[in-house]
Amino acid sequence: MRLLVVIGLAGFFASSNANSVQQLVPFTTDGCSLFPNGTPEKPSLWLHCCKAHDLDYWQGGTRAQRLLSDLRLEQCVSDTGQTNIAILMFNGVRVGGSPALPTPFRWGYGWPFSRKYSELTAIELLQVKKILSSMNSTQ
Repeated sequence: MRLLVVIGLAGFFASSNANSVQQLVPFTTDGCSLFPNGTPEKPSLWLHCCKAHDLDYWQGGTRAQRLLSDLRLEQCVSDTGQTNIAILMFNGVRVGGSPALPTPFRWGYGWPFSRKYSELTAIELLQVKKILSSMNSTQ
């Protein structure tokens, strides 16, 4: 009898552990979260920069990866000729993009809110690749 209880408990914990793999939600973007997507004359001038930045933020990763993403956003916006806007946006995402904030645009927003800075596991990377592949096949 004791052996059956041990086997049953082992099975329960193994199955609950297998189900604890966090699931990545499909990619979404809101453009330049709480910021204009461009100038009044060119309303989508740096929108492509924000979409690329959102893709990084959606999948998350380490603190260093976030900094690189934020620097790429700054450079991309600066490349549109809007250096002052680029600096403003960089500072905004550094303050408002923390994974500790319960916002829909936080670092790692594709994962459940409990996720903090960390390397993506092999299983998580597979989820990212699968979603990106399905996005590319529908475009």
